[in-house]
Amino acid sequence: MNQKHEVPRIESLSVKNYRALRDLHLKELTPLTVFLGPNGSGKSTIFDVFAFLSECFTEGLRRAWDRRNRFRELRSRNADGPIEFELKYRERPDSPLITYHLAVDENQRGPYVAEEWLAWRRGKQVGQPFRFLDFRSGVGRVISGDEPEAEDERIEERLSAPDVLAVNTLGQLAKHPRVNALRQFITGWYLSYLSADNTRGVPEAGPQERLSQKGDNLPNVIQYLREQHPYRLEHILDTLRRRVPRLERVEAETTIDGRLVLQIKDAPFDQPIMAKFASDGTLKMLAYLSVLYDPDPPQLIGIEEPENQLHPRLLHGLAEECRHTSANTQLMVTTHSPFFVNGLRPEELWVLYRDEDGYTQARRAAGMENINAFVGEGAQLGDLWMEGQFEVGDPLTNAGGPRTRRSQRVPR
Repeated sequence: MNQKHEVPRIESLSVKNYRALRDLHLKELTPLTVFLGPNGSGKSTIFDVFAFLSECFTEGLRRAWDRRNRFRELRSRNADGPIEFELKYRERPDSPLITYHLAVDENQRGPYVAEEWLAWRRGKQVGQPFRFLDFRSGVGRVISGDEPEAEDERIEERLSAPDVLAVNTLGQLAKHPRVNALRQFITGWYLSYLSADNTRGVPEAGPQERLSQKGDNLPNVIQYLREQHPYRLEHILDTLRRRVPRLERVEAETTIDGRLVLQIKDAPFDQPIMAKFASDGTLKMLAYLSVLYDPDPPQLIGIEEPENQLHPRLLHGLAEECRHTSANTQLMVTTHSPFFVNGLRPEELWVLYRDEDGYTQARRAAGMENINAFVGEGAQLGDLWMEGQFEVGDPLTNAGGPRTRRSQRVPR
């Protein structure tokens, strides 16, 4: 079912002055990356970084800015200077590492792009990567072509306004394929805000290729898969049947007035029931699977706290499905469920905590003392977290700062 595709991968993320993320650096990100931490540790803020960047590209900086109440709520407390984001990513596994840097500030007229640039190192080039796009306050230079070189001509450009993103504007032009690739990557991110209640709706009939962020078009997606990708739908339902005992069939039926009703049939009964009477867990698992096994998956999927409304016993399996899917896309997941974390590997898990100044920091589980040894002996990460074996992120302490004493378990 899953063949390895050459999709863009974010390898590192740096954030400065964004709410609790005063100065956060995440390196060597894996195709499946999960952020764990107690309440208040910064999980939702990391998720919102991806949401903010996505909205800047799809709706515009000003709307994304205003939606979050501007600098009053966005800039880290006691911090000065712009909010900064930096992604390092590769378009393919064998392609050069590209750095995208975005700095946003505010003046009397509102938000503006203080700095935006793209840089890479080509071939056998030595020294620092060179910038093939470099803009400040709506004015800058860009190198066109498929493979920009440091000595190539730089074209002067002026954008329509200082709050316009250069990558979003110039990326629409065929002469800037590298800029266009980043624009397509970010505008194609899928960030999930699913709830079981939203999947119970009765939308107008008509196939739709991708699940909405809230999941309210699930019947339309099932209809699309049934008509265009029946084998993929059968794979999704087979997976769902393994996770949800005695489930037999899922159908999207059209009513007389032209609306779609999702119906679910359990094995012991002759007649299916409408989705509004089905369990939250069944509907939400079906919705997640329809995203994870999309025939044309988004290049990045973000899932916030998948444990909400799912039975704990389904979460280990969902983690496995996420890893399986990560061959075709990159997944960023936030959670505070030990059951979901039990399905992870140490290198996939980042543990968040607040430092003494109240800002979010992160540690990879694989780099913590004894964690790899414990897992090698059969221990599960979620259990180790609940036992207080992690050096940070203790669920029983306020925001999970570094612990002051060791617990008693030791690896053999």
